Amino acid sequence: MIEVLFFFEVVLAGLLAGTMYSLVALGFVLIYKASSTFNFAQGAMVFFAVLSFVGFMEQGIPFAAAFVLTVLLMIAVGFATERLVLKPLVNQSEDTLLMATIGLAFVLQGLAQAVWGVEVRRLDLGVGDFPIPWIADNLGLFVSALDVMAGVVAATLIVILALMFKYTKMGLGLRAVADDPGAAASIGIPLKNIMLLVWSAAGFVALVAGMMWGARAGVQFALVDLALKALPVLIIGGFSSIPGAIVGGLIIGVVEKVLEVYVGPSFGGGIEGWAPFVLAIFFLLWRPEGLFGEKIIRRV
Repeated sequence: MIEVLFFFEVVLAGLLAGTMYSLVALGFVLIYKASSTFNFAQGAMVFFAVLSFVGFMEQGIPFAAAFVLTVLLMIAVGFATERLVLKPLVNQSEDTLLMATIGLAFVLQGLAQAVWGVEVRRLDLGVGDFPIPWIADNLGLFVSALDVMAGVVAATLIVILALMFKYTKMGLGLRAVADDPGAAASIGIPLKNIMLLVWSAAGFVALVAGMMWGARAGVQFALVDLALKALPVLIIGGFSSIPGAIVGGLIIGVVEKVLEVYVGPSFGGGIEGWAPFVLAIFFLLWRPEGLFGEKIIRRV
């Protein structure tokens, strides 16, 4: 019985971590759907957003005001990126756009550290990293309150964005742009507004993801690498699928936790750092478009 409860505890921890991976992956998916561009700078956006948020609070700005100010800052970053980086590169190759986002990543990383410094910051969201007493006493599961809060926040934001992009006018416009930008423009869909919305949403997602991860691991440069854990999520779920980002994140979260606990000791630990990428390689060999991605047929 104890072994069963422990297994469920591990799986639940994986699911909660998976929602966080899904949230980061969602930022990649939104931009890829709208522009067919892989935004390599999404991890840097996570770091830039949460470091700016903590920096604002260190200046004496209250939590809520600092959050709103950071959201406005990320909207400005998204606007500047679309107008100054991507717009001049319209009709360029995918490789050119990828290199542009790599350059953007280094700019955001350097700018964030130049303005706010390089030391590790502590972020307190008011919820401690301790087991929830009611769940521990009644179910025998030791689940961190911080993990539950992060999972609930991430899941709520994912659902809201998914519904918004599925049922709202701007969301339908995004789907039209993703299917055929030329046809969407010909029927009057404002591509500039769509791109601004997408980059703003990606910036907001980056801020929330950074806050959740920063509360656990500290606000530090390592968040950039942590965000890259979304790559296996995208490979498994599909680069252009919001449901794929959700399912892929949950798969990665559960697999890495289960392998770390039950297989990791045989490898000396640390297996959760590379196991998701091994799983991604198998998906690339078996189903390269991902579980929910569309097969791409190229003429040669």
